[in-house]
Amino acid sequence: MRADRLLSLLLLLQNRGRMTAPELAAELEVSVRTVYRDVEALGAAGVPVCADRGPEGGYRLVDGYRTRLTGLTDAEAGSLFLAGMPGPARDLGLGAVLASAQLKIEAALPAELSGQARRVQERFHLDAPAWFREADPVPCLEAVAAAVWERRVLRLHYRRWRGEVRREVRPLGLVLKGGIWYLVALAEEAVRTYRVSRVLDVEDTGEVFERPAGFDLAASWAESSRRLEAALRQDTARLRISPRARLLLPMQFGAAGVRALEGAGPPDGDGWVEVELTVESEAVAVGDLLRLGPEAEVLGPCTLRQAVARAVAVLADRYGEP
Repeated sequence: MRADRLLSLLLLLQNRGRMTAPELAAELEVSVRTVYRDVEALGAAGVPVCADRGPEGGYRLVDGYRTRLTGLTDAEAGSLFLAGMPGPARDLGLGAVLASAQLKIEAALPAELSGQARRVQERFHLDAPAWFREADPVPCLEAVAAAVWERRVLRLHYRRWRGEVRREVRPLGLVLKGGIWYLVALAEEAVRTYRVSRVLDVEDTGEVFERPAGFDLAASWAESSRRLEAALRQDTARLRISPRARLLLPMQFGAAGVRALEGAGPPDGDGWVEVELTVESEAVAVGDLLRLGPEAEVLGPCTLRQAVARAVAVLADRYGEP
């Protein structure tokens, strides 16, 4: 580990020029005292590190010195697919590996391209979690990820809506969707999806499995998502919505809201339009539609309109004058 850190320190100085001890400590996630010791170790190994004092001081390499120790390890090469996603890389236990790989690539680039890569990193950032929602705690994510990498069979202790279960699975891949991690795995001869935050415990059986020939994680996830949406959204609500609700619909109902607006009828004199929106079960749909407040009216089906009316009556009674 120290050898990797010394190389990272050397590459930081080579790529970025003069850096202070606190700056190096922050990049390497170590103490300033550790940086002092590592700089001394580099000097003892013959690396020409200079220490400049004063307000503009810091550590730097003697002009012209460059190292060619920039070969990528297997883990570093694999981690490059997570470039631009430092948060997910850290969740998977690959934060330090990814940082090391990026430093090596930057060191191997010509100065002009290295500067361009750094400018891209400074100007673009991916924030995976959805707004106003904390990311799920995923204490078992690293263990699950390790099983994915090494094709090891796991025994999951998993919390479902209907209670806890224990199941043996063959992990095929991990998906990050809206800040939530999902495990795609073979279980009981079928490909199933598990929300990693609901994994209470994992046990590595030590058994190695063969991945199904031709399995495509992205295609499998797309098909699974399509089936889930089709299974959940089997009903259609006919709504009359205000101009403001036309702005809210895509934000609150996603793709279903966009499709509803694409088929909207002509606006009336007040700008209200009629749309058909695919919705989940009646109990879920009532709560979802009430989020539109007075900006929408449910026209049909009759049973859904009545269910919304009952919910509104309960709310009116609860919040009415004593």
